[in-house]
Amino acid sequence: MGVDIQNKIRLALGSVKDHASIGKAMIYNHHDGKAFSDIEIAVLRATGHDNGPIGDKYMHEILFLVSNSPGSIPFLAERISRRLCKTRHRLVALKTLSLIHRLLRGGNRCFEQQLRSAHVSGHLQMSTNSFRKCSDPWSSFLRSYAAYLEERVGWAINQAGKLEPVMFNGLEFGCYEEKSVDMVFRKLPKCQAFIDRVLDCSPRDIVPVADSLAQAALVNTLKESFQVYIMLYEGIGILINMFFDLTRPARALACDILERASRQSKELYDLYETCKRVMENKNLEYPNVQIITMDHVLALEQCSSFMSTSTSTTPPPLSDCLTTLGKESEKEGNGDNGSSSSQFSCTMETKISKVWVVFEEDDGELQVPMAMDIV
Repeated sequence: MGVDIQNKIRLALGSVKDHASIGKAMIYNHHDGKAFSDIEIAVLRATGHDNGPIGDKYMHEILFLVSNSPGSIPFLAERISRRLCKTRHRLVALKTLSLIHRLLRGGNRCFEQQLRSAHVSGHLQMSTNSFRKCSDPWSSFLRSYAAYLEERVGWAINQAGKLEPVMFNGLEFGCYEEKSVDMVFRKLPKCQAFIDRVLDCSPRDIVPVADSLAQAALVNTLKESFQVYIMLYEGIGILINMFFDLTRPARALACDILERASRQSKELYDLYETCKRVMENKNLEYPNVQIITMDHVLALEQCSSFMSTSTSTTPPPLSDCLTTLGKESEKEGNGDNGSSSSQFSCTMETKISKVWVVFEEDDGELQVPMAMDIV
């Protein structure tokens, strides 16, 4: 009973603060123009102290006002950053971060690029310093979600509606096969950095009071992680196929990427399984995570070491490395140096037998030798 009264008091005080902030926006931003004032008011209303999600009407209003007000995106970014920096209310902070995420997902490509430029220039900041010293699940999720959005700004939605990392020389869209080896080594680490930020946003940190808001934020995060995982999985396959064509330093870098992918694949599988159990949205199409074991990585490292020490220019078949690795693992597990391989060490020979077999036919008897005898 006492908790309900406290929550009602907080909501009432929050509503008063929202009305006061909106009133100030109407007064102090009048000299900047009505459009800029309307943008700030829409931001304040979208990120109010109530428990409800961000209304679609506020999202549409913000996008409409910005599209009809040239040069307003830096102003929008500053007001969002100010809202996030000044608030001490966790719901307001979460709704502000969710607003940034929805703007990144809901705007057109031009708007998305300008919002990214505002982040690079410092107009858009996703600081959660107000909750840095807090150790409760609320604050932990806020920090993880903010870190995810910091990484998410470095990605763009291409014309096919898929996420692609933004490169320093512009937007690089297309398949791995059409890019150079250097492009593969630039994309895969960005995919892995993205996945790391997703792994930090564990649903275990979501508390019941924030379920609707936090789960809505996590649903969008998961949807984007599905696309990035598929890109990462395809890139890993291409990296393995080109492994023996790489230089020695490049092979070492490839092994580092594969070791990281081995850890991430297991953790991502566990995260998706947890989300399937606790998330209310059961319509998400989770990808089938292929777990990369360290045995696969060790086999490639062994092949790389062989190529570095061998004078031959022809690399050994990967199957040879896997067979050798399997035999070594079997020796270590059984503690027997001879029994594990003795059954495969015998020499197989093909000999023509001298034994004749008689077959009865209608016209007589036919004698033929046995074809082969394996000894």
